[in-house]
Amino acid sequence: MPSIDTARLRLRMFTAEDLDDLSDLFADPDVMRYVGNGLPVTRQEAQVALASILKHWERHGFGRWVVTEKTTGQFLGFGGLRSLVETPELVYHLHKRYWGQGFATELARGCLAYGFEQHGFDRIVAIAKPGNAASLRVMQKAGMHYAMHTNYYGIDVVQYAISREEFLQIT
Repeated sequence: MPSIDTARLRLRMFTAEDLDDLSDLFADPDVMRYVGNGLPVTRQEAQVALASILKHWERHGFGRWVVTEKTTGQFLGFGGLRSLVETPELVYHLHKRYWGQGFATELARGCLAYGFEQHGFDRIVAIAKPGNAASLRVMQKAGMHYAMHTNYYGIDVVQYAISREEFLQIT
């Protein structure tokens, strides 16, 4: 399975040994505020999520990576692409101590490049709850544009999108 290096980040495949870091991330109420029902997730739920992440790679040939700081190997969070109703969706979740430093935008751009250049996608979307201004700003900085307000799995969201052609114009 592929890995990605950006200027400051290394995106690598998840392993079973990443459960502690993933569980710690999911236990943070600030990180989880705009995810799902907005509540922290238990270790058991993190284990189910990790299994789902690994299974997604097997089924679809793309997915989400562990995000580490390239020089130190420090776990920052995770992100990548997943399938949202048969459309690749950009996702990113970082520990709050790494917010506001441009890591999410760098991660997003690396994932978009992978999706368009390595996987050949025509279009990639990203969603966020309307109140998540920081996530919406990451989408904009990554070159995505507002597509619509919609609802997935009973959750109201704002959807952004970018086409391969649009991405190639900004890179």
